[in-house]
Amino acid sequence: MEINNLTEKVIGAAIIVHKELGPGLLESVYLNCMVAELESMKIRLLKEVSLPVLYRGRKICDDGFRLDLLVEDLVIVELKSVEKVQPVHAKQLLTYLRLANKPLGLLINFNVSLLKDGITRISNGYGL
Repeated sequence: MEINNLTEKVIGAAIIVHKELGPGLLESVYLNCMVAELESMKIRLLKEVSLPVLYRGRKICDDGFRLDLLVEDLVIVELKSVEKVQPVHAKQLLTYLRLANKPLGLLINFNVSLLKDGITRISNGYGL
């Protein structure tokens, strides 16, 4: 699946979840609902994927980081339910993209009135 089409589907799923549940719930609730919605769309995904910590070419630990969703082995989706997305949240996702060597990430904050205001697309420098 083409990456822009894939991110469109992920955003569509997030909009459906947000319309159904609204803002203000725990991130884990949105995560489980996103999994259900994406699976109903027949989109391949992994939930809470462990990412090792590498330091100077050496693996320090196997599960230092945890990706909320890895969609079609291409897009990392990081979910939040916070009052305001901070710059560190975007930097966190960019770090995940670099460590996992993935091209694109979506940072989705469900704690907003209109979900479109809570979506940030982050590229890993692949010209996307």
